[in-house]
Amino acid sequence: MKFNTALLHGDFQGEPNTGATTTPVYQSSAFAHESAEKLEKIFHNQAPGYSYTRISNPTVDAFEKRVTALEGGVASVACASGMAALYNAFCNILRSGDEIVSSASLYGGSIDLFRDLEAFGITTHYVENNDLAAFEAKTNEHTRLYFAETIGNPRLDVTDITALANLAHEHQVPLIIDNTVATAFLVKPLSLGADIVMNSSSKYINGHSNSISGIITDSGRFKWDVEKYPGMADFKKFGPFAYTAKLRNGLFRNTGACLSPQNAFYNCIGLETLGIRMERICDNAAELARFFVREYPDVTVNYPGLESSPWHEIAKKQFKDRFGGILTIRTGSKKRAFEIINALKLPLIISNIGDTKTLVIHPESTLNVHSTPEEKRDAGVFDDLIRISVGIEDVEDLIEDFRQAMDQSRPEKSKE
Repeated sequence: MKFNTALLHGDFQGEPNTGATTTPVYQSSAFAHESAEKLEKIFHNQAPGYSYTRISNPTVDAFEKRVTALEGGVASVACASGMAALYNAFCNILRSGDEIVSSASLYGGSIDLFRDLEAFGITTHYVENNDLAAFEAKTNEHTRLYFAETIGNPRLDVTDITALANLAHEHQVPLIIDNTVATAFLVKPLSLGADIVMNSSSKYINGHSNSISGIITDSGRFKWDVEKYPGMADFKKFGPFAYTAKLRNGLFRNTGACLSPQNAFYNCIGLETLGIRMERICDNAAELARFFVREYPDVTVNYPGLESSPWHEIAKKQFKDRFGGILTIRTGSKKRAFEIINALKLPLIISNIGDTKTLVIHPESTLNVHSTPEEKRDAGVFDDLIRISVGIEDVEDLIEDFRQAMDQSRPEKSKE
């Protein structure tokens, strides 16, 4: 099945007991069973079933299965937010003294999380994305994972997933990829060698800004060395499900960062239109980027779909014919950036991406406010930068709105 057909019909059966085409919201904190023996088997992983929504829930399970099929993995675990998914994905295998080697061009919240992990003795080394020599130089006997975003947010650099996965595997560490900005519509990182993929499903997967959530999907292919990853020793018996089994029976269950059934339901609804939304969003973003290049040479436009992008060739190789829904423009000053943002009538000023509506933000004063000057530079964050998350509006209307906002803020007019 092709992408959109699979979203609607792949590994999804609705509610067989009633014939409902959508899994209902099982808004229950706990689940009763006919005998103590049955519940005992569920707790000992000897029988399928539900006991407590903090651990699993039928509605959440339906969402997890659909994302697993979408990403081509063996299992998924849905969390209360994208940040919760990142924390669980990392700390499921990390302990004090371990180290991470990561691309430096990350979402500001991810950098903040890595800073928090320092208190637990976990160190992160940041290197230039796709600089394999730099990744290797920072790799040592304490390294336990590599991490990168498919498309850096907001730098918009594109990770060469296959090359980075090959290097990670040479050093016998897993590659974890944040696929939030690209989504499986553009690329399936597990098919290119990544071992674990996470998505902040609050974004494009949900698509309507009505739910916070994140999800981790395991390829099931990484061979866990129990000397290097001692926490995996009791779970090797689960074979390709070892990573997920450890997560569900430990950190995920004990920290309680579970996805609510209602939000899982919203995500299932949103997921069905991911393909057609991404088609429109990517096409709009490409057209808007070309508009800026064509009519406003005084701004610097960054979009992987432009031949001027340093990452255009990697993007073409991995994404085929579309390049994502985010672009950035550098306007020359923070003052002008604010003037443009404030003059826009259609885009919403929101710290989110992936909505049906176009969204704009000034990352330097918001999302990356806690980052150091060096971290901001490495992440592609500057005080004159505007990040634009393009929606599904008629692109002609978007262009006209940006035109009037840009014209109001032309530098020569600001001096009058």
